[in-house]
Amino acid sequence: PGERAAAAERARAFPFRFPRDRRQLGGKFSVAENARRLWRFFYFERRLMQALGAWTLSIPEFEVKLETGRHIFGHADAARLLRERLHEQEQRWTDIDQTRDAAIDRFIEEMLSASDSAELLVGVHQVAGRALQTAYRHHIDDTDSITDAPTIRLLRRVLTDYEPMLEWAEQALATYVEGGIDEARLAAWRWHLQRLLASLGGVTGSDPRSEEPAPLRIDSHPFRRGTVPLRDARFEIFKNTGDYDTADGAARFPKDSYENLRLRFIRTQRDEVDAIEAFGTFIWDIRFKDFQAEYDLARITWDEARHTEIGHRALQAAGYDPFELRNRLTGSTCRGPMEPAFAMAEINLFGEVGVLKTINGLIDIA
Repeated sequence: PGERAAAAERARAFPFRFPRDRRQLGGKFSVAENARRLWRFFYFERRLMQALGAWTLSIPEFEVKLETGRHIFGHADAARLLRERLHEQEQRWTDIDQTRDAAIDRFIEEMLSASDSAELLVGVHQVAGRALQTAYRHHIDDTDSITDAPTIRLLRRVLTDYEPMLEWAEQALATYVEGGIDEARLAAWRWHLQRLLASLGGVTGSDPRSEEPAPLRIDSHPFRRGTVPLRDARFEIFKNTGDYDTADGAARFPKDSYENLRLRFIRTQRDEVDAIEAFGTFIWDIRFKDFQAEYDLARITWDEARHTEIGHRALQAAGYDPFELRNRLTGSTCRGPMEPAFAMAEINLFGEVGVLKTINGLIDIA
């Protein structure tokens, strides 16, 4: 009692009244349960990164392909943060990276069996994405707000990427419906995937489980990624040459003039839409071999999406409708059925090196 009274007197004499910390010690999860949920979050994010990479070739719509290049990195970065948090909780890198979940894999494969880009967006964003967003918000509310503060911080960071991704997806799907896509078909596919997700306990694995819907598309036709790069109807494409003047039928500016080189370079940047396809496809083709390699490829894919957009906007700034200028669709085998190591070598030797030489040439002339 004497010590308590003395402590109270010292507190009264202390002149500062700092804001009260309203957080409370304790949460709904044990340490083991918290780690189990974080592992599932990590696995879903890694699989969504891979899944979007698998579809980069098969998305024809320019804006959707561009946005997908960005979203690949959004999921990759979420996976990285969750992976690091699991390691902080004394789980080994190899254990984190090598564990598999057959039920989640089955959901991802069925989601990838979408019949078109609109169905892909339904699965990735309206089903998996919305479920993860809700789970992250609930985890923030339910975990120990003092002990597990690092997890709360990382989930809030992830949610800052989720909000614009999911909002974009809603607008894109509305655009598809306005353009003639059957909304009932999309609703049926959404309901099918929601039931499949519910059959494995949701993204946390702890929700009440329902019966798996039947039939699944993958039971009769297992998913295989596309091998043909697609473009939407606004593009005129050309093949069998890499030269824009040859494809156009005539030079727009004198050969080797600065204007000629500048336009060629800007068009090359716009046509780096094929690099989104290449690096996204690599992520799928090397899946589960090495997380850091997947993450680096996801970052490159995001970079290529920005390069493509820079080229597109630069063409507009130069006074062109970007779609009036033909799209170079070279017969690059690196996006087809090719060993990833050889494909990576091909795009770097014949693609990236050539672009760097062009940049240096433009600098010299300028």
